[in-house]
Amino acid sequence: MLISNKLRYLFSSDKKLYQSVKNIFGYYPGNIHLYKLALRHKSATTRIVNGVRLNNERLEYLGDAILSAIIADYLFKSFPYENEGFLTEMRSKIVSRVSLNKLSLKLGLQHLIRSGSDSSAKAKSAGGDAFEALIGALYLDKGYNFTSKILIHRIINIHFDIEQLIESEISYKSKLNEWGQKEKRNVIFKVEDEIGEKHKKQYLVAVKIDDKTISRSQDYSIKGAENLAAEKAWTKLEEEN
Repeated sequence: MLISNKLRYLFSSDKKLYQSVKNIFGYYPGNIHLYKLALRHKSATTRIVNGVRLNNERLEYLGDAILSAIIADYLFKSFPYENEGFLTEMRSKIVSRVSLNKLSLKLGLQHLIRSGSDSSAKAKSAGGDAFEALIGALYLDKGYNFTSKILIHRIINIHFDIEQLIESEISYKSKLNEWGQKEKRNVIFKVEDEIGEKHKKQYLVAVKIDDKTISRSQDYSIKGAENLAAEKAWTKLEEEN
């Protein structure tokens, strides 16, 4: 811990935020204004500077990229004999919106986020978005190497059970819904038909994005058909991007 950062904390009006960052990441911030911005939800935007709205959306964008790169590097070194598919799926499990939202609750970020009256501030994704924004702030404040060490030692090693993640199955429906939530796209799963009778009945499910059908699949349960259709849709989105 640098003496200058400790002095800033001692004489700052933002002592609560300084201490919160110290509790979560293990260090006192250098530029506290970055962290304040990271915790400002878009509903709390107060003014515009040079055409840029002051909220955490830009830091969230940056943090998302930094987080993904650090996790990819961590997994690449941790699993030297696993293929690309395994590494991609593991990264998805760690950085998924559901995972980051749960993490934000464990870290208590809901008590630190500044928001307005907009109902979107109460959305489940607000916590995960704020965590990504904090990673963006950490990167700008301390650099990539410092951010990588903090993420691995203070977040991954403490809050994630890697062995359990390996065993858990990935839900493509959840991934697709998270993507839609983040990209502001309307994702709908619709049962279009029931094929067969009684115990031989199968359900035909379509995935629609913004009213456009992306994929269809059928299975003996609606849940199974939804996940199969979601996997097809997810593969198609990855190919397009």
